[in-house]
Amino acid sequence: MRHLFSTEGEADLAALMARHPLLAFDFDGTLAPIVALPQQARVPTATLRRLRQLVQRLPVAVISGRSLADLHARLGFEPAHVVGNHGAEDASEPAGRAATLDGLRERLRGAAVELQRCGVSIEDKGASLALHYRLAADRSIARAAIERLLSPPPPQLHVFGGKMVTNVVPAGADDKAAALRRLVERTGAGSVLYLGDDVNDESVFAAGEASWLSVRVGVHRASAARYFIAGPREVPRLLDRILALSEPPRV
Repeated sequence: MRHLFSTEGEADLAALMARHPLLAFDFDGTLAPIVALPQQARVPTATLRRLRQLVQRLPVAVISGRSLADLHARLGFEPAHVVGNHGAEDASEPAGRAATLDGLRERLRGAAVELQRCGVSIEDKGASLALHYRLAADRSIARAAIERLLSPPPPQLHVFGGKMVTNVVPAGADDKAAALRRLVERTGAGSVLYLGDDVNDESVFAAGEASWLSVRVGVHRASAARYFIAGPREVPRLLDRILALSEPPRV
């Protein structure tokens, strides 16, 4: 994985922009820095100002683990496409399998006192559940409590990790790669730029589509992304490059 702001990365970005791509972004850890409490997340002013320019020129999508309602409340700009719940919640698609999580919801209610004691908070997003342990006094104890609760994982559910969180979605629900393929088909985009920072973004990075340029936000040796940038602080620099490359020709 190479830094995007290298000779090779800049060349690939310029070639991509010549094909008028769909620009797709994760939210937490990508457009918005990771914060202690999910409800505190916001897009920094420098990034937001550039995104508001960008949506006037190219199709922009945000694909996040958050619910659609949560995303719309905190984006601060209007992308053409917004997908929530790790790819499973799309306003233009059927609601999906949210009821599949009801059995786990009941189990979580029964274990609420133990989880709270361990510093685990439960976020119900409708189409997915998130068990956060960022604020736990001892994260190893918190993770162990989550593992006990989810072991063995029910066959109708898919469990995967993230940054100080364990996520649960219905088995067979669309992931971010499937959601992005839907958007490509819907928009007829000839290429894709995708930025993400977490485990649920790896399905996109691993898709290996020839016309997709994948960028990991933050260095991670095991990532399947083609390039990386150092963190959300480099997103404004990338957006500046995209804006410059998408500048209408002067007459």
